[in-house]
Amino acid sequence: MKTLMIQGTASGVGKSVLVAGLCRLLARKGIKVAPFKPQNMSNNAAVTADGGEIGRAQALQAMACGIKPTVDMNPVLIKPEADHQAQLIVRGKATGRLQAKRFRQDRIILLDTVLESFELLKNEYDVVIIEGAGSPAEPNLREGDIANMGFAEAADVPVWLVGDINRGGVFASLKGSLDILSSSERTRVQALLINGFRGSHELLADALTWLEDETQKPLAGVIPWLPLELPEEDSPFRHQNGHGHNLVNTEKFNIAIIAYPRMSNHDDIDPLAAEEAVDVRFVRSPQDIQPADMIVLPGSKHVSSDLMWLKEQGFEQVLEKHLRYSGQILGICGGLQMLGNAIHDDGVEGCSIRGLGLLNISTTMGKEKVLRQVDEQAIFPKKTRVTGYEIHHGISDINEDLFPFATYSADQQVWGTYIHGLFEQGEFRSAWLSSMGVASDSITQNERTMASLDALADALEEELAPELLAPLLQGKVR
Repeated sequence: MKTLMIQGTASGVGKSVLVAGLCRLLARKGIKVAPFKPQNMSNNAAVTADGGEIGRAQALQAMACGIKPTVDMNPVLIKPEADHQAQLIVRGKATGRLQAKRFRQDRIILLDTVLESFELLKNEYDVVIIEGAGSPAEPNLREGDIANMGFAEAADVPVWLVGDINRGGVFASLKGSLDILSSSERTRVQALLINGFRGSHELLADALTWLEDETQKPLAGVIPWLPLELPEEDSPFRHQNGHGHNLVNTEKFNIAIIAYPRMSNHDDIDPLAAEEAVDVRFVRSPQDIQPADMIVLPGSKHVSSDLMWLKEQGFEQVLEKHLRYSGQILGICGGLQMLGNAIHDDGVEGCSIRGLGLLNISTTMGKEKVLRQVDEQAIFPKKTRVTGYEIHHGISDINEDLFPFATYSADQQVWGTYIHGLFEQGEFRSAWLSSMGVASDSITQNERTMASLDALADALEEELAPELLAPLLQGKVR
């Protein structure tokens, strides 16, 4: 068996993390393994070495494999821009837009592209671990499916079905999902997985026996809940939305991130949240901003609509007051564009808009998207290595002498950058925090990530049924 597909009973049950863990487990055994996700829907993207765009989770999974991510690992990426519209990325490049009312018809034509990318990976690697999307049992999404069973049937790959016990109803969701599948699809499901268990296995014994009897499917394992420090694709990692001052530790350096509706690449903040001296929270209401030492405007998939939302909610006045009291503001990518004087649209988002006027720059939204990886020496605040990537439509007037920052205000309270992943290098993050009088642990984020991936791989090796894991371990050893 050169392939295995992890499908789930719902979104957020742990498919991405389990694929990363399996990839790490196999890579440590010396097996040449790669991840694959036929279709992803997320505004958190990464840039490949060849200048393509893929889902953030597939970049993490490639890291687990010890390989560089490629566009073939996620050939179709759908990036929601509004409730009924999304940008379509095919093999790393924006090719147009998907409309919700034509979603099923327009995506099925991409199946051949998806299968071609899959075959390329199969030919290059000994094992390919595939991640599904959402649930395979949604009646409204089964027609034209290329993300779950539609792909699995076309590519003839085996499936494990996973449910998250923390959500409640895991036994009903596993059994119910199988009941909705067709006969051939049910046969394709080789095993079931339960993820995120907290407690004693003895408490599950009767229920696990019932599950295997009712479904006639073996249990691949019960995976424990683990305190992992991994970037999350669809929800902010470790960060809770602010709901009043009682959640804020005023003894730490407080960072409030404005979570507008089309926020993207929120994992930029993870390295800061991991710092002992820093307290990070996402907020959606102006009343929850303070107390804050710094306010961050993160990336945005649709800058003009998020900027309008920000103004309508009353954040503009809160930002101005924050500056009057000597607070700091950082804009990242779309957030940088919002902080400027104006955003001129050239047919990308549909309208030009006045910015917040806190940075003396203007941005022109061009149809050509900037996609590039960054590995260069910082100029400010000190000469040290910076890694990350750029992914944006807008072009702004920037000051190259401030790299990796693009510009700052005259009073140096407001800063902006186009670089995602800016704080992952420990030495740079330490220098940046030190410039504001904050102590740092200087740990590189990759170190934290790899430690979590190894812990996850250890847990999978211990908990997965050896007879079900064995076929994957028969791949060629380097």
